[in-house]
Amino acid sequence: MTDRAWFDAAKGDIPQWAASMPKDADGTTVDWDWVRSLDLAHGVGTIPESTPQSIHDALKADYATRERLESIIAQCNSAFMTDFDRFIGSYRLPRALAYANRRLNDNINTLLHLGEQQHLWAVSRERRGRATIAMLKPYSGSGPSNDDQGMLDLSGEAGGTSAGNTAAENSDVKFPTTVALDDVQDRTAAILDARAERRKAQRFQKRAGDAAMARANLSGATSPGGAALPGGAAASGNATGHHPKPDWRDAYLPGRDVDAVMGIDIETTGIDPARDYIIDVGFEFMNMASPRPAGEPETYAYEQGYYAAGDAYGQSRLAFGVPPENAALGNALIAKLTGIDVRGRSSEAGYRLFDEWPQAQAGLLARLTQQPYVAHNATFEHSWFMLNVAGYAESYRAGRITIIDTLPMSRQWDPGAVPTNEHPYGDNTLDAYAKRQGALDSAHNERHLGLEDSHIMLVAMKHHLAALKAQGKGPWGSTGRAGVGGKSCGRKR
Repeated sequence: MTDRAWFDAAKGDIPQWAASMPKDADGTTVDWDWVRSLDLAHGVGTIPESTPQSIHDALKADYATRERLESIIAQCNSAFMTDFDRFIGSYRLPRALAYANRRLNDNINTLLHLGEQQHLWAVSRERRGRATIAMLKPYSGSGPSNDDQGMLDLSGEAGGTSAGNTAAENSDVKFPTTVALDDVQDRTAAILDARAERRKAQRFQKRAGDAAMARANLSGATSPGGAALPGGAAASGNATGHHPKPDWRDAYLPGRDVDAVMGIDIETTGIDPARDYIIDVGFEFMNMASPRPAGEPETYAYEQGYYAAGDAYGQSRLAFGVPPENAALGNALIAKLTGIDVRGRSSEAGYRLFDEWPQAQAGLLARLTQQPYVAHNATFEHSWFMLNVAGYAESYRAGRITIIDTLPMSRQWDPGAVPTNEHPYGDNTLDAYAKRQGALDSAHNERHLGLEDSHIMLVAMKHHLAALKAQGKGPWGSTGRAGVGGKSCGRKR
């Protein structure tokens, strides 16, 4: 069990947040008194009676609560990072809200399965734009196959149902469909799409304002018509072949003096750090330029026997659990991808939950701050650390954390990442990048376990940097940077 006192401390930060963040990510005024009223430690979900209307009403209430919570959480990062006067001292309130939202999401999925068991609806998981949502359809006698979730077995007998089947197919109890479905549909995709459209409109307004300023600034570089030349001359002819246009990910590229780094990869029960759980963390250290430190153990056994530690040292693999409600639901997709079956990772089976283990968070933070950390698509790890690791957001904002990403290395500096119809920006998955850089045999695939993926990533990075240095490209090219490089905040360059 976690120390619940930090939830009270998090609520004590509400005045700071209320003064700095009056509106949520959807432009709605935040009811901070409502936030203060929530029992974040013990759950904000609704536990209904086992009747059709009660299940329906509980699901409707939980969806409404989740929408309010997630709109607040989504705005917290921007409010915190743009709090230049440092009025908000801690990020523990968003972490507490995310903690409660994960349990709420488990409760929602439990209610969805209860409804299936009582034949109130059939659930299918469908990809809609930026999100995978739970679509409820009238029960027709046979439910759809569900590859994303396992089964909730309410009989109390382990293994009573198989992952991928619907509860309706396994239930002997027949209930008529007596509840409406229109008001209990998952609105996540519509909310995210609307939010993205608002951001797009804001960017358009900003560009229009910048263009107007450029036209008014006679000393600026302008075209004959008065409009600023977008990107200057360098912007032309830069999107062809192996030279994609620069984008925001380039801030995560390494510099020519990068050396000691820690590679890290996490495996999770889903893609949303405010809904899902960290279940596997793997990390190791490697020097990109200097020799491997003396005195480190010479060998380390990876899961794959064909992996050789080589220059890596300080390897570690950490396993974490999920709440009993999440374990009962199962997760066939993650089991297939990683080999980790969350049905055996319940906290009741002795597994500690990462978001309830302060010592594990502190230990990881200490490693993340002692040298740059490297990840492939590092914004994923960063978003999870923000909402799971105590002190991470504060350390990042203070400039004590530097992040290097091998994904833009693949996009910008790997000539093998050629655009195709299937991959318009080139194939920049870790699997493809590692194979092109000789870190993974073509006969094998990315393992999707934290330690193994960290290893092939660092080996690929080291091979890639060595080749770039020999060619005078990448960090050693005309646009390369001196120093460690990478992305950090609060650091003067």
